[in-house]
Amino acid sequence: MIKNSIFSISFLIFQQIISAQVNPDIEKINNELRQIEEKKDALLEQLEFFTLREDIKEVSQTIIPKDNEIIKHNALIISYNEDHEQANWVAHKINKKIIDGNVSRTNNFRVDTLISSGSSEEKDYFLKSKLPSGKYTYDGYGYDRGHLAPSADFKWSKTALSESYFYSNMSPQLPEFNRKGWAKIEGFLRGYVYDNNIDLYVITGPLYNTKIKKSERSINGLSVPDYFFKIAIDLKNNLGIAFLVPHEKLSKPLESYMVSIDSIENLSGFDFNYQLKDDIEKAIEEVVVIEKWQNKKNRGNVAPLSNEKLPKGAYNTIQARQFINKGKDVTICGKVVSTKLSKNGHTFLNLDQAFPNQIFSVTIWKSNSVNFSFQPHIKLNNKYVCFDGKITDNKGTPTMDLKNEKSLSYIDP
Repeated sequence: MIKNSIFSISFLIFQQIISAQVNPDIEKINNELRQIEEKKDALLEQLEFFTLREDIKEVSQTIIPKDNEIIKHNALIISYNEDHEQANWVAHKINKKIIDGNVSRTNNFRVDTLISSGSSEEKDYFLKSKLPSGKYTYDGYGYDRGHLAPSADFKWSKTALSESYFYSNMSPQLPEFNRKGWAKIEGFLRGYVYDNNIDLYVITGPLYNTKIKKSERSINGLSVPDYFFKIAIDLKNNLGIAFLVPHEKLSKPLESYMVSIDSIENLSGFDFNYQLKDDIEKAIEEVVVIEKWQNKKNRGNVAPLSNEKLPKGAYNTIQARQFINKGKDVTICGKVVSTKLSKNGHTFLNLDQAFPNQIFSVTIWKSNSVNFSFQPHIKLNNKYVCFDGKITDNKGTPTMDLKNEKSLSYIDP
């Protein structure tokens, strides 16, 4: 026992000696590393501040319309409408820094104190009650707090992302609209930034019919928009695009909602991009070249034909769904945007939207290929055509089996 005690004491003394020799050097290095990290964090904060300041300056000099009453935050410019208790429009920049950004959403919904008349608030969307257990129950009014400038556009900046949760940046949106169709449009623009490593300037707002609908339980009298618009401009390539979407579940491809910026100006009365040079403003506002905004996966996809462009008695690819398994011959028209000849000799065609977003498909089985005087997968690609036949269901997609070339015709929409 005595030997063990002597050994333990000796070992402790040895450890103290070693620690005394080594620890100062280790501690010095650790201190230097902490100082470097603190310096790095401080520099990153400064970089975020100056980047946001430059971004908001660019937004204020480009996309926004004339407006004497605007609110400028670090990342958002807002024109607020007290009558509707929400923004006329919200402008921001999707900085390409989002490509490497990893800031998580905060759900820090709060009143915008810069709105002198007071912005909307939580009670305009739901009531929250605290239970004895400490948990909360929610009584919703049927509308989401829909972001105009989406939080995901700011995931490179804690400051900007936090500002996106001001109630001045919210509009009442139906859940099936906000979480699906509207989210796809937001994702489409972020995808453009990712694919092209480029910044976008964006402005978003609500539109109303003559008869204004109000959220009945809203304490501040929120107006419920009938439409929403979103405009984006790429000033590096002088491209512009706009979306006009009804406030409902969106059942059509995104291309169906793409319009010119000019058309949004006509509807809203706003003059966007007025500070740009006339030739640049004209180039980005008059037309939208959809293919230049699409990526490799969806390039070539088009909107289904409008009723005005359809031959008499014909239907477009969206309308085809109503004839699934009805057992009657119908005529479906659209653009062949993708084709495939399988190893087994079967031909597959997609109209208007390519795989995996196909909305109407045509199959020519190998046994029927002898009824065609040409190779359908080659000749029909990128052609506007009409097909006659019965429609069945193929894993949720309306599908038609084409027997011979007499069942197709060409159109010039």
